[in-house]
Amino acid sequence: MSQVLDKNIETNPLIERLPAHLKQYIKPQNYDNYTAINQAVWRYVMRKNVAYLSTVAHKSYLDGLKQTGISIDHIPNMYGMNRILKEIGWAAVAVDGFIPPAAFMEFQAYNVLVIASDIRQLEHLEYTPAPDIIHEGAGHAPIIANPEYAEYLRRFGEIGCKAISSAKDYELYEAVRELSILKEAEDTPQSEIEKVEQRVDFLQNNMGTPSEMALIRNLHWWTVEYGLIGTTEQPKIYGAGLLSSIGESAWCMTDKVKKLPYAINAAQQEFDITKPQPQLYVTPNFAYLSEVLEEFANTMALRTGGPEGLQKLIDSKNLGTIELSTGLQISGVFTEMILYKDKVAYLQTKGKSALSYHEKELVGHGTINHPDGYGSAIGKLKGINLAIEDMSPKDLLAYKISEGSLVTLEFEGGIKVSGEIITGTRNLKGKIILISFKECTVSYEERILFKPEWGIYHLAVGKKITSAFAGPADFNSFDLIQHKISSTTAKPKMSAQRQELEDLYLAVRNYREGKNTKFSPQAVFDILKKSHQKDWLLSVELYELAKDENNTTFKTEILQHLEQVKAQHPKVKHLIEDGLELV
Repeated sequence: MSQVLDKNIETNPLIERLPAHLKQYIKPQNYDNYTAINQAVWRYVMRKNVAYLSTVAHKSYLDGLKQTGISIDHIPNMYGMNRILKEIGWAAVAVDGFIPPAAFMEFQAYNVLVIASDIRQLEHLEYTPAPDIIHEGAGHAPIIANPEYAEYLRRFGEIGCKAISSAKDYELYEAVRELSILKEAEDTPQSEIEKVEQRVDFLQNNMGTPSEMALIRNLHWWTVEYGLIGTTEQPKIYGAGLLSSIGESAWCMTDKVKKLPYAINAAQQEFDITKPQPQLYVTPNFAYLSEVLEEFANTMALRTGGPEGLQKLIDSKNLGTIELSTGLQISGVFTEMILYKDKVAYLQTKGKSALSYHEKELVGHGTINHPDGYGSAIGKLKGINLAIEDMSPKDLLAYKISEGSLVTLEFEGGIKVSGEIITGTRNLKGKIILISFKECTVSYEERILFKPEWGIYHLAVGKKITSAFAGPADFNSFDLIQHKISSTTAKPKMSAQRQELEDLYLAVRNYREGKNTKFSPQAVFDILKKSHQKDWLLSVELYELAKDENNTTFKTEILQHLEQVKAQHPKVKHLIEDGLELV
């Protein structure tokens, strides 16, 4: 039985409290599906990484490996990781390959590490464009044991998931996901890979003005994934992409890669996920990462609001939220605004919409009450210097803004609201945030924006938009469990020959661990030479056994065979030599 189904294994309370729209991405790890070859790939990369990274990685990495209990010999089990991560206030969940950037960041905001549970093929041992357990488990997890860095990661998630995307961002995400799957899958025709590569290339070069999500993803890439720390002359590695790539962790330390001081301008530097990076950014310390993040957050609609913020939401064509100066929040897909003197005078959503206050839906203002969109005038009334939200009960009476009054409110922006006031809704501080009318007509010049037969009209009270961000104010307002994956990660096919090779790897693994095995190391080697001439990693593992047992004859035989493999397959020559050096 798979360990995933074992309810006796401790989970982590952080996972239990995740909202449903994030839980939809979580997949069972199915630990039993990892093959002996998968385990050998993990072991090779980890032994190589730890040996090399002990000299070039930030000291938090090696400390974190011990603290998070990540083994060099075995692919980590999520449940085991969760027991240990719980002690540093984090959790881990398994997902299937890439998930949307906003969801990825939101997991981080909940102190949950997203780990793609697949593992790269032996053929892509040095680098894979697809997220895998080596990248996530051996790259991200150890470094979060550093509290300052962990807080940066959490805060990044919190701010990043509010960044507004463009419609093109999602198209690019889908194309990159498909490309990473095709490249990692066995036997994908080169023509198919090239077709998707061209699409990714075209999209990357035709994105238009980068969205907030595109910019903050750049910051994420140059810090969390590919960050260096220290001085530009003597940097250390802390980015997970570098920590988990035995090719790039060595390449990035050469003079061929430019080292630039990290600053907010890194948000403008785009990256290509399929190629080694030509430049990297160096932060002096982890605290500085948070400084730059706050500097960037100050440029986001989340903090600036205004017509520019609302325009970003309209352009995104996605569910978003604006917050007014009273704290009232309007969530929906925004379609238009009417401007007056560079201020928003009227705003409109289409389809299901909801009103909230402090991220909590207002009673009677969910999507059931606003199924076909929501529109409201905002700003000051014409000729009155005092905004409605700043009026005392006396002022409200003086301007006939009270229950039972028949009024026409004319706003500075030219919007007229005429009808009978039924009631007002106030916030906890007693400020009025919503005024409800019956028999109401809302007009702008010759245009009718709301008719009496449409029911009760709810006027949002607020001088201006103070914040605009992606997603709803209250996640319970909308059905967000509709994630459809356009492409799923490919699992290798198990031919008879592949199965035989798996059995040989398992025999060596069992032998090394002192378990019963159906083949002796010599028998494994004989079959390997005869039927699997291209394989090199198992010969390296056999060499390790021969050395441990001081079997000189066997060692010589293996080395001769590996010389032949190197001659026939020069691409793996350095991997073989590195493996032998580790032994």
